Amino acid sequence: MARPVGPTALGEYAPRDTPLPSWHTVSHHFSLLLLAILMVVIAPAIAQQPSPPSAAPDPKTAPPKDPNNDPAVNKTGDEVGKSKLEKETGTKNDRIFAVLPNYGFVAGSKALPPLTAGKKFRLATASVFDWAAFPFNGVLAGIAQAKNDPESYGQGWDAYAKRYGESFADNSIGTYMTTAIFPSLLHEDPRYYQMRQGKFYSRAYYAMNRLFVTRTDSGSTRFNYSESIGNATAAAISNIYHPAEDRTAARNATTFGFLIFYDGLSNELKEFWPDIKRKVLHKDTTP
Repeated sequence: MARPVGPTALGEYAPRDTPLPSWHTVSHHFSLLLLAILMVVIAPAIAQQPSPPSAAPDPKTAPPKDPNNDPAVNKTGDEVGKSKLEKETGTKNDRIFAVLPNYGFVAGSKALPPLTAGKKFRLATASVFDWAAFPFNGVLAGIAQAKNDPESYGQGWDAYAKRYGESFADNSIGTYMTTAIFPSLLHEDPRYYQMRQGKFYSRAYYAMNRLFVTRTDSGSTRFNYSESIGNATAAAISNIYHPAEDRTAARNATTFGFLIFYDGLSNELKEFWPDIKRKVLHKDTTP
């Protein structure tokens, strides 16, 4: 899904003349609220989830097949309704809360063919230009406008347009860096592979740990260089179009920290959204 890269547009969020709560406080409370919802709603469902029944295959009627070469795979429910990009990348854009884009999500930890550089760029482009990204960046720009941050922009529609452009640029550059450019250069897989089964705490830890551990194109695992280097590069590039008052080490460090924070929050939502659909919305999420 499109990364909420608001911090660069919002700056350091130090309160000025308006007695608004700091963005650090708001985001901290929001993350705690999200984790509380996950614990209350999802954890009991996981604990009570029955094991799927297993059926012994009949060797006479079901000879072993290579799933990669089996044309019947395209007829399964997992493929019905998928876009061309989803089919080519093995992903499923199951929108979170029916709004937030969820590109790059893989249901389960199944092994998939490696993505070409072109497909990595297509995933990034789909996320950046998804319809939900435009109003989301508009909200972030509105928050910055209300806080008059940065002050040099002032107020009015011209100022709002500048803040919207900053937010959209931050979001786009960060997504391309961590989903397309560095994964292509370093041969890393930018897709999120859902753990799907296990205890709530194990899955929550797994989702957060994906910030530091990733799959490579060869199928092995290693440190997630694309996440760290990509976000650091995005924060550095933002100095080109941010005003002089924002070109500080503190603002860059804050931007980098929030990029990592929101990517971790995104991973948690990707991991547990199918459970939320099943438990709260009573919708079948079996792929």
